[in-house]
Amino acid sequence: MNAAPTTAPAEQTDTAGRPLPIIAVTMGDGAGIGPEVIVPALLHADTLRRCRPVVIGDAERLRQAAAILGADCEIVSVGSPAEAVPGPGRIHVVDLGLLPADLPWGKLSAVAGDAAYQYIRVAAELAMNGEVQGICTAPLNKEALHAGGHLYPGHTELLAHLTGVEEVSMMLSTPRVKVIHVTTHIGLIDAVNRIEPGLVERTVRRGHDAMVRAGVEHPVIGVCGINPHAGENGLFGYGEEEEKIVPALEILRADGIDAVGPLPADTAFFLASRGDYDLIVAMYHDQGHGPVKVMGIEAGVNLTVGLPVIRTSVDHGTAFDIAGTGRAEAGSMVEALRQAAEMSAAPAR
Repeated sequence: MNAAPTTAPAEQTDTAGRPLPIIAVTMGDGAGIGPEVIVPALLHADTLRRCRPVVIGDAERLRQAAAILGADCEIVSVGSPAEAVPGPGRIHVVDLGLLPADLPWGKLSAVAGDAAYQYIRVAAELAMNGEVQGICTAPLNKEALHAGGHLYPGHTELLAHLTGVEEVSMMLSTPRVKVIHVTTHIGLIDAVNRIEPGLVERTVRRGHDAMVRAGVEHPVIGVCGINPHAGENGLFGYGEEEEKIVPALEILRADGIDAVGPLPADTAFFLASRGDYDLIVAMYHDQGHGPVKVMGIEAGVNLTVGLPVIRTSVDHGTAFDIAGTGRAEAGSMVEALRQAAEMSAAPAR
């Protein structure tokens, strides 16, 4: 896998003269493909035009990844994001030095799991202190995270805890469809029990605000039902749509938010992919993740909506089976950085 083009100028302002946002890029699980997708993504000309990326991770692991990829670049350790001076062929890293030099690629490691947590912790601190305007995360491995002593379901819940936010939403974004989830990493029975009008309303509002921030002035939002055919007027289920979703939609519409539903999930994503909806609201994890991964996982981006700072991520895992081989594709990381830059406020001069 060849490194991406590095011919972009070392600009620190956009075409309108505004300072580029500084994006903290967490390295994820160092035994996975995170380092191998970060290196080409941070060398990519599009990334350098849009933001000032700074890795929170381990410099030596990035050097190993660059060698595997045959990437001609300089890995520069910095004490803080402000010290990073962007330019072609240069990757800056706040080096936490947590990984042993001989850490195997593609193997579950408690050390790597703990390190992945520490990268996120430091990035969250930098964001809360205003030193970075966005966070872009490489994938972590939940089993390794737990083995390292950090019992969180994933990035979303971890970042919410670290930033002191009680409730956030997961949004997946691909070129064909965007989806926000009312519930995520819980069992299906628990998800149905947890869904209630207030949670549905807050989720739709977070999705609406994110779409407006991304430049969609009046987003049209399709809201899925829970049961097959959205209950089909009580034929399926026990009236969950009428009890848990419809009251929220009535409040949202009264406030001028164009929320349509409840919709049968088996057709909602097709309609969104042809442009009928700007955003789909899924009620539970697999209802949203399944269609998104079929329609665009290669360019998919995971966003956490509701944090004090925007957070984006690749929509793939650590891929232990190909880690260390140079076969990982960096397209999703490039897109995650693009969206992080797009949705992050410019820093104050």
